[in-house]
Amino acid sequence: MRGKTWDCKFIGLFVLVIALGIIGVPALVVLRWSGGGAGPAKSTGTEVKLQIAKGKVISLPLEEYLIGVVAAEMPASFHLEALKAQAVAARTYALRRIYQKTLPDKHPEAHLCNDPDHCQAWISKGEMKRKWGIWHYNSYYQRIARAVTETKGEVLVYRGELIDPVYHASCGGRGTEDAADVWGYQVPYLKGVPCSGHPPQENQVAVLNFSFQEFFTRLGINDEALPAASGLGGLVEILERTGSGRVKKLQVGGLVLQGVDLRKRLGLPSTDFSVQVTPEKIVFSVRGRGHAVGLCQYGAQGMAMKGKNYREILTHYYQGVELRHLSYQ
Repeated sequence: MRGKTWDCKFIGLFVLVIALGIIGVPALVVLRWSGGGAGPAKSTGTEVKLQIAKGKVISLPLEEYLIGVVAAEMPASFHLEALKAQAVAARTYALRRIYQKTLPDKHPEAHLCNDPDHCQAWISKGEMKRKWGIWHYNSYYQRIARAVTETKGEVLVYRGELIDPVYHASCGGRGTEDAADVWGYQVPYLKGVPCSGHPPQENQVAVLNFSFQEFFTRLGINDEALPAASGLGGLVEILERTGSGRVKKLQVGGLVLQGVDLRKRLGLPSTDFSVQVTPEKIVFSVRGRGHAVGLCQYGAQGMAMKGKNYREILTHYYQGVELRHLSYQ
């Protein structure tokens, strides 16, 4: 009975394949979760269409694409477990956008682009050689390739759905931020968590100076609004801070801005800043780099150096998520 049933299934499958070939229906790629345990995932064979310049799109295997992402997004000298965490986050990010089309269609011929302001950064092997130098290229490439290979097929899910695994360079040791305080909407797995273990330079404050002319120009305020020396006291006033202490809302003269908007307009490293206004300039003292939501890359490095593995790192920064393997058919 088992043999007869198998023959029938085989014949049915054969007829289906022939029918698909005749009518020209594209092959369907189906996402399927495998067991939650460790072990290699089945080969996905997924191809990524990547826009690397306006009008130029290349196609490459998903895992090869991920090597270029990790090489661009995280220092290759980082601990292997931190690199693995980055690889899983980058894989989840890519697949979510490929299959769920969650971003505006700014590159209709490609799944993703290499612009970190829109998708994820990505560099080619040639760019890796220029970045690391010929002496370090082979060892760094193999290190990142190992992080990608040893996490092959692993993704992050929340309640059965691929998450949006946003990440940033450094929270400056203050701790990560709630998505609601940065983007104005709640995401259950993007909650602020403690973050420590950064190297000393990542906790240092960067000082940025702006002339009044440059400051007002970047904010789009007319020259007539330039203050007299006697009116400097209330020029910049912080109105609200987030739960972690970053600037959420502030007022410049009569203009009220969100902290994230001011950061973008002035090109500040983060919204973790204080402001001092002098008769000659406006001084911002800033700590950290990035939006501070999700995975903190330097925090991941700190956790890895303390013996935490990539699964522990990821479930710390993305609250309530699971790691699962993907297979395809």
